[in-house]
Amino acid sequence: MVGRWADTEEEKAADLHRKREKEEKKRRKVEKQSREQKEAYDAAELVEGKSDSTREKLPTDLPALTLEEGRKTILLRHVASEWGPCRHVDNFERLNHIEEGSYGWVSRARELGTGDVVALKKLKMDGTEASGFPVTGLREIQCLMQARHRHIVDLREIVVGSRLTEVYLVMDFLEHDLKALQEDMSEPFMPSEIKTLLIQLTSAVDFLHSQWILHRDLKTSNILMNNRGEIKIADFGMARQFGDPLPKMTQLVVTLWYRAPELLLGAERYSTPIDMWSIGCIFGELLTREPLLQGKNEVEQLSKVFELCGIPTEDSWPGFKRLPNARSLRLPPLRHNIGPVVRVRFPFLTSAGSSLLTSLLSLDPRKRPSAHEMLNHPYFAEDPKPKSTSMFPTFPSKAGQEKRRRVASPNAPRRGVAPSISASTDFSGIFTSRDAEATGPGFQLRMM
Repeated sequence: MVGRWADTEEEKAADLHRKREKEEKKRRKVEKQSREQKEAYDAAELVEGKSDSTREKLPTDLPALTLEEGRKTILLRHVASEWGPCRHVDNFERLNHIEEGSYGWVSRARELGTGDVVALKKLKMDGTEASGFPVTGLREIQCLMQARHRHIVDLREIVVGSRLTEVYLVMDFLEHDLKALQEDMSEPFMPSEIKTLLIQLTSAVDFLHSQWILHRDLKTSNILMNNRGEIKIADFGMARQFGDPLPKMTQLVVTLWYRAPELLLGAERYSTPIDMWSIGCIFGELLTREPLLQGKNEVEQLSKVFELCGIPTEDSWPGFKRLPNARSLRLPPLRHNIGPVVRVRFPFLTSAGSSLLTSLLSLDPRKRPSAHEMLNHPYFAEDPKPKSTSMFPTFPSKAGQEKRRRVASPNAPRRGVAPSISASTDFSGIFTSRDAEATGPGFQLRMM
């Protein structure tokens, strides 16, 4: 007896028909997807220029590997660098403290694993636990990693201490810095030695500028030197990248004695000429062993700049009156004896040397040479020729055993509000002594 709910023959045939239709739909769907994938692949090959007509054909008659030969196949492995945690500072033995800067403490240390003597700079992280890693430290690390050059100090690695605020930069150790070295010298460097030092310094600055990096704190204490006559630029705490068009940047950069006049007058958009002004100040310092412009504050520094380089006018520096701190300056009346006196200040310099120094200390930033132009200046081609570094004298290392002795000098500026020059500042009397010089007795030729 057939049950009440049993399927009839017609119902079974209908179910079988529906099942076959469903399977046919699935098959067509799979074929369509496969066809679309093939078309997309062919289109991608056509776009990339890797069609069968241009692709290198592989030989088809290669013998197939046997199972035994396949087992003997060796895969090539390439070792690539991997991300990993920074090493601990305990891998270094600190030997002695060298100095403290505006953005860190520098010590001499020895790596325990290799015995190499290095410079260990601990970044200042005061009050940054809430605000994060200091931007000056990030910029210094970024610029040092990008600026790989023979005359720029090499950043070997970054190590950490037991606390989040203990971050150290491991860098090359050099025995001297030019400022401390000159303080112990009885005589300035020879002209041939000055040329060698300037060529090394300028080549490094030229490389920085080609990488769109401003150092913004070039001075003799930031130029390290070893006992082979080679120098390296250090301390990138104020360095940063720039672009075109120039962005707005703080004017509170560069140690006061090496600060360009456009920064003293409040310029917010500046470029490579501020580093070239600093090189000019370093050039003058190498000639005399004394900093060229030693002002106690921004007003006195600007006064000393005007005394040496002359009073700015619309002819010598077009548009300087538009700078924030220049709009209300009281300048002396225009006369014939308010021009630059670099040649008088350095009478022993050759004409080419005086021309180079005068151009580096131009009040108008657009008139200063670039680092590349400076390297091609005739001053370096005339006698005496630059001395080979192998012929440089050696000096006892102050950094090797004790702290570096410092003559009182200003520190690099810290972040904050830049000081402004008062509207009542009067520069009209800064050339009174030059008037007396101009009307002095001079000299006379007498017939014997």
